Amino acid sequence: MRDMTNPTSAERFPVSYAQQMLCVFDAGEEDSGPFGPRHNITWSWRIRGSVDSATLADALLDVVTRHEALRTKIVREGDELYQSVAPPSPARVSEVDLSDTAPGDRDRRAERLVIELEGGRFGMEPLPLIRAVLGRFDDEDSVVVLIMHHAAIDGWSAQVIARDLAEAYARRRGHDIPERPEAVQYREFAVWQRESPEEVVPEKSVAFWREKLDGARMATVTMDFPRSADLPKNTAVLRYAVDDELAAGVRAVGKSCRSTPFIVLLAAYYVLLARRTGATDITVPTIGAHRKQARFQDTVGNLTNFLPLRTDLAGAETFADVVARARATFLEAYSREIPFLEVIGAAPTLMAGAVEDDQALVAFQVLQLPFTMDGEVVGDLELRTVPRRMSQERATEIPDGALWQLDITPSGQIHAYLGYNTHKFTEATMQALADEFAQVLKETVLDPQAPLRF
Repeated sequence: MRDMTNPTSAERFPVSYAQQMLCVFDAGEEDSGPFGPRHNITWSWRIRGSVDSATLADALLDVVTRHEALRTKIVREGDELYQSVAPPSPARVSEVDLSDTAPGDRDRRAERLVIELEGGRFGMEPLPLIRAVLGRFDDEDSVVVLIMHHAAIDGWSAQVIARDLAEAYARRRGHDIPERPEAVQYREFAVWQRESPEEVVPEKSVAFWREKLDGARMATVTMDFPRSADLPKNTAVLRYAVDDELAAGVRAVGKSCRSTPFIVLLAAYYVLLARRTGATDITVPTIGAHRKQARFQDTVGNLTNFLPLRTDLAGAETFADVVARARATFLEAYSREIPFLEVIGAAPTLMAGAVEDDQALVAFQVLQLPFTMDGEVVGDLELRTVPRRMSQERATEIPDGALWQLDITPSGQIHAYLGYNTHKFTEATMQALADEFAQVLKETVLDPQAPLRF
């Protein structure tokens, strides 16, 4: 039995499938790629109350100590690939003076600070793979931004880290905040993936994907600039809010069709792609949290997995029909989920379109975080998440193509994040795609039983 407690720096642990996939798609470029300095993720709070920077640094060290993924290296030695966990070390905490900002401009300035930091450089070295910036408007009004390398964590992990930081800070300020149970470490997740009898990829699941994806190609979007143009790499983001009436329609259709908002929005995306391509056999790449086991709910690391969802819309007469088919596709795929690298091995044609000179993938994701701590009081601080509403010219890197993420707030609002490579797409093309999707939603979720138009 492997001893998973108190690892030494000399110990080697297997990489997860997500880490292996990052390595497979890493081209070794110094300034870009999944291990480059522009592949990061942020979490930010607007804080009411006095923030002590020394206590914040101590609390951040508590978080680094609790979560090994923040101090883990992926080591490549020839054909050998493994994780190496380093001892805890302090993370950098810096301050920004925002006191010259007028009170009415503070919300926008806080958002701009997050955008500036997200578009900056933050590499895999030195450890730990997290740092914090404290921007002060005055003694009782500030913004804290956490910058973390995306190769080490996913979006779910970011909120776990933020929650643990808030609680660690409160405890260090003398508040009675109960300690949470010891976290299950990411290396334990990787070992479970590789060695656990219930997780080792069964042949029957591989056979399912081989049959399900026989001849399938993931849907792509025509690029404005071909790969052969070899333009400078950059990622930008188009942000917009989905109309409240359409968001309410998504919820209503989901309720009537016994489906989640993700399935309803996925069905609308199928309709959009069918109209664009003229095809009815459509495979969409989506990104899942891959946290089916309760023991990994608070694990920090990159647990995500790509899941190709293939649905045939032929003969569908109404949007409700498409939702039913999308639901069936999702349920059977999710119940047989295996690592994406194994899927590619079973479906050799799947990525064919994504490597063509003028085609790129647009991954589709719907995010509903299990908690946000928005508006909560922890210790002597009131925490509010910093809304992200502005588009930006430089953002965290998307390795190839575009990522369409729809964030659903606890109140049911839908905010869209459409990140795209500017060396492949123009802003006008992305805006046109967003406008088409809004039109599809208008025609479908407001009247799901109306005759469907492809």
